[in-house]
Amino acid sequence: MSRFKVLFLCTGNSCRSQMAEAIVNYRLGEKWEAVSAGTKPAGYVHPKALAVLAEIGIQHTGHTKPVDEFHGMDFDLVVTVCDSAAEECPAWLGKGKRIHHSFPDPAKTDEMDDFRKVRDDMAHEIIALLEAYGNPMGNTQ
Repeated sequence: MSRFKVLFLCTGNSCRSQMAEAIVNYRLGEKWEAVSAGTKPAGYVHPKALAVLAEIGIQHTGHTKPVDEFHGMDFDLVVTVCDSAAEECPAWLGKGKRIHHSFPDPAKTDEMDDFRKVRDDMAHEIIALLEAYGNPMGNTQ
């Protein structure tokens, strides 16, 4: 059985999209293959994003990637996780279904509790979104 493919898009690809990618691959890896990218990649994955993932047993070794790296690839779903990425999302990513689900940027406060909140919200909301999408009895496919 082939897996669904999802791209998480953010501006810097250093926190939110990286956490979403790691959580999905860890929790739903049998059904979903997740990747992430940025419209303006920061060039690093935020250490606190990696730390809060490690707290829940996820060892993520991602690196930032420009969205253009995925040009020509087909995705079942593209999820923009920040408002500016939703506005800057390239039209060629419109072939699959595109969903905007914004999460606050924890790097703005740089507080561990803010990183944990975004991680926990993503673990709940993104997983529920993808489980509904991948469920043939659901109404999202």
